[in-house]
Amino acid sequence: MIVFFDGVCGLCNRVVDFLLAQDREGRLQFAPIQGSTARKMLSAYEIASLSTVVVIDGDRIFRKSDAVLHALSALGGSWVWLAKSARWVPQRLRDVVYRGIAINRYEWFGRRDTCRLPTPAERARFLD
Repeated sequence: MIVFFDGVCGLCNRVVDFLLAQDREGRLQFAPIQGSTARKMLSAYEIASLSTVVVIDGDRIFRKSDAVLHALSALGGSWVWLAKSARWVPQRLRDVVYRGIAINRYEWFGRRDTCRLPTPAERARFLD
């Protein structure tokens, strides 16, 4: 499963750090939307806008709040329960909240000049 994220977004990088710490089974891989993997894979799926988190799991594509919940589910344990519980909230409402945060993410959480560089221990989990 690949999580495509905004590599210069402070919030997105914090979420990636969280997912890395919680994903003890190593189920998730990560690719910044600014990288070549995102350009190739997302264009192959005809995803033109790279302004949202995208999760690709096999042949399934998840965007916005569904992507976040799918990534949480991959962590296992109580995260699965939390993600399933959050799905009771209608997707339209979840995505309105998601969009509100996404629009303000640079102002609230900062913007980096460059994409996040993985540590040597994390390198195998990151795609360019």
